[in-house]
Amino acid sequence: MVRETDIWRPDLGERVRPTGAKSYVVVYRAGAGRGAPMRRYTIAAVGKIAPERARTRAKVILGAVAHGHDPAGQKTTERGTPTVAELVDRFMVDHVRAKRKDGTAEFYLDVLDRIVKPALGTAKADKLTRVQVSKLHSSLAETPFQANRVLAVVGSMYAFAARTDIVAEGTHPARGIEKFKESRRERFLTSDELERIGGAIREAETVGIAWTVDETKPTAKHVAKEKRSTRIAPSAAAALRLLLFTGCRLREILHLRWQHVDIERGCLFLPDSKSGRKTVILNAPALSVLNNLEWIGPYVVPGDDPEMPRHDLKRPWGAITKRAGLTGVRLHDLRHTYASFGAGSGLGLPIIGRLLGHTQAVTTARYAHLDNDPLRRASESIAGQIAAALDGKRPPTVTPFRRKAARWKMHSYN
Repeated sequence: MVRETDIWRPDLGERVRPTGAKSYVVVYRAGAGRGAPMRRYTIAAVGKIAPERARTRAKVILGAVAHGHDPAGQKTTERGTPTVAELVDRFMVDHVRAKRKDGTAEFYLDVLDRIVKPALGTAKADKLTRVQVSKLHSSLAETPFQANRVLAVVGSMYAFAARTDIVAEGTHPARGIEKFKESRRERFLTSDELERIGGAIREAETVGIAWTVDETKPTAKHVAKEKRSTRIAPSAAAALRLLLFTGCRLREILHLRWQHVDIERGCLFLPDSKSGRKTVILNAPALSVLNNLEWIGPYVVPGDDPEMPRHDLKRPWGAITKRAGLTGVRLHDLRHTYASFGAGSGLGLPIIGRLLGHTQAVTTARYAHLDNDPLRRASESIAGQIAAALDGKRPPTVTPFRRKAARWKMHSYN
């Protein structure tokens, strides 16, 4: 019930619930005339704000009503708008999982669950501001690539929300935020580094890579005193070699099925990849790796369950790079290394692009600075002439041929 008080305006009162809880309310008609529906707007619980503040809030609400607004109706509508966290869940189910590849979906889920939800999840989706998103973006300044991907994912989510009428058209809190400058992350392994990696892989798959324990840590006493070494599975070692020998992406190898391997033709026929259907040429080293693998399930690189693929190579790759004395080398850098050796050999960017499965030439253009065979020849020619001049050795010159004017003699015949 609504009990009007003697000291306030008639439109402001107390709502008393059966439990005894009281709250300040404003009662008004949403529209003109006696036929307009009655509305009740709850301001706050009695005791949480002072009566004077409740009176001030009531004046503001009634002022909005006088201008044709319906504060209670608007409040009800806002309650129906999902939070950012709820929008994330719907976006993942209705859009990302349904229309994106598994790898992309996992990336989106990681960004949204690990970064966006904790920071912005409680905000109403239609009330999220550019300032809030910009603040989150700035907080990730130490990881500029990740920060910029957050903007891209949030932008994609709000484009979906606008298409499905969850938010108004044009609502885009990530638009207009300046991105961080990203430096290229390509890392090309040298021949010396590849030799060290090769040695580490051979050691890891045979005797195992020895590791030490920090005896100063409290947990050191629980570590076994013997067998302190990391030995990787033959399939993990094979996966690393295949990444180097083929230039494939990680998931293309980890999710590779035996049915897609054609040893006779020397090809992998991948039904799906980041760029769609793809044919991978198998060279002699790659064929040797596959021929030496044991077929124990549908996948070339099986996981703990032989019927499922291996999830990742983080632990074996971490052990290999540590043993080889390398830091900051990602598994994807093996793909870059494959391309760099091709470009450095003067094979040409179109050929390299086809080997990598690139659908656009601009993607392969990142290796253009390595395709230096013509440049090297030109540089050697120029520097050779300069070096000869410095040593006082004049290069041979070619004397231009000058044609002499022909002399015609007149002969008389009798």
